[in-house]
Amino acid sequence: MAITMTVNGAAQTVTGSCIELRSAKARILLDCGLFQGSRTLEALNHEPLAFDARAIDAVVVSHAHIDHSGLLPRLVAEGFKGALWCTAETSDLLEFMLADAGRIQEYEAERRNRRRDRAGDDPFIPIYTEEDAMAAWRMTRPVALGEWFEPAPGFRVRLWNAGHILGSASIEVEAEGVRLLYSGDVGPDNKAFHPDPVTPTGYDYVICESTYGDRKRERVTLEQRRQLLESEIAESRARGGNLVIPAFALERTQELLLDIATLSSSGRIGNAMVFVDSPLASRATTVFSKYAAQLEDTGGHDVFNHPSIHYTNDVMESMKLNTMSGAIILSASGMCEAGRIRHHLLYNLPRRDSTILFVGFQAEGSLGRVILDGAQRVRISGGDVRVRAQIRHIDSYSAHADQSELLDWIAACGPIAGNLFLDHGERQSIAELRSLAEARGLAPSVLVPEIGETYELGAGVPARRIKTGREDIRAALGYDWQNSYADLAINLKRKLAAIRDTEARQKAIDEMRAVLNSYTDARAAHHKQDR
Repeated sequence: MAITMTVNGAAQTVTGSCIELRSAKARILLDCGLFQGSRTLEALNHEPLAFDARAIDAVVVSHAHIDHSGLLPRLVAEGFKGALWCTAETSDLLEFMLADAGRIQEYEAERRNRRRDRAGDDPFIPIYTEEDAMAAWRMTRPVALGEWFEPAPGFRVRLWNAGHILGSASIEVEAEGVRLLYSGDVGPDNKAFHPDPVTPTGYDYVICESTYGDRKRERVTLEQRRQLLESEIAESRARGGNLVIPAFALERTQELLLDIATLSSSGRIGNAMVFVDSPLASRATTVFSKYAAQLEDTGGHDVFNHPSIHYTNDVMESMKLNTMSGAIILSASGMCEAGRIRHHLLYNLPRRDSTILFVGFQAEGSLGRVILDGAQRVRISGGDVRVRAQIRHIDSYSAHADQSELLDWIAACGPIAGNLFLDHGERQSIAELRSLAEARGLAPSVLVPEIGETYELGAGVPARRIKTGREDIRAALGYDWQNSYADLAINLKRKLAAIRDTEARQKAIDEMRAVLNSYTDARAAHHKQDR
């Protein structure tokens, strides 16, 4: 007997995780995540689902990050009636994560429809609402790590600690005699809060994330990491401006709060003014407080209510931060694609005395990646913003295993009888990890699926591809045309102004207009010919 596996997201990109497993008796999903990053990639969220939501019997959710869970509300809105299986911690976090995602969808649709440059366009429709999100959360079914359960007829599943974020799990699946392991996101060794990842051994197939498959991080202890943060805080304070940290609301914010509270209590950062300006981060922190007794590195105490830490939930409180200097502002989203962080970037990027400190992965095409890569100007909410602030980066807060840790995790899962699949990574990351995995002989063969591909999986045999991927999606991965347009638009006026001769400047404008018109005219002629 065999089952089929269809990859619906996070293939050669780091968002939109969603794998469909289908047997003769049932169909289940492993994760159902939102695409994030470039506008072209985000547009995939508005396409029809790759499957009939009503035909899916169950979903097993690896963890609460939106790139793994953010399409669950749409799935439910389109007729899914099964259960969403996950750990208790993930269920608690999803109550806030999904609700916030629904509010963001509604707000972003309203904001885009108000923009003057969209006048006359078709209205932008949110892919789901906050009400849809809460309906999805009510369908969660918490299960304990290591316990077998049957989410659908013919499927046996159990969850294993992935060490990534609170409640995160790798997913072991048995069906039709096939045994596979889906990594979800794997955490690094010696991470704050959580024990190292664990998993049983011996599978037909292993599906492993590859986020940091192309890089090795310097090994740092918790104290060394705090020393790095202490140094950044001191240098920012010396400049006199704000220290703005784009931080994922879930896990990254709480790790920073742990370190800041420790540094503050020991007098190493003076009278720090720390503001958590993210309602979602504030709510997620209450879940960490709930499980404080079981978290590592906290001494069993709730460290998140330290006197130096202030939570700004009100919009007016958030706006008041614009008048401050010397503040430490933690705000979401971590890749600067939405939320209040864009507001703080708008005010702090032009300030030479401010510092923007990145502490997490920045996907290709995201605003955070553009800033980190050295852009002198960026586009935020339809406006051009000059980058004068100091741009800094600490890599030791990553919640993902690096190259060496991923290879060790894969080896620990062996022997692998069939194939190792590498997903959830950009092309270069996957290519390097694949080469090393093959060199170490970690599996008979290593496959790199594309979005839309379907494989037949059998016990003890190599996977057989029975459907090819979507060629149209390849162009949506990474840096897209809208990133190029933003870069062109930001610098266009300045470059035209640099042409001193008035006639030459007008000629340049006329030539650019002619080039654009030539493409538009050619397309119109093509459509006319087709008729």
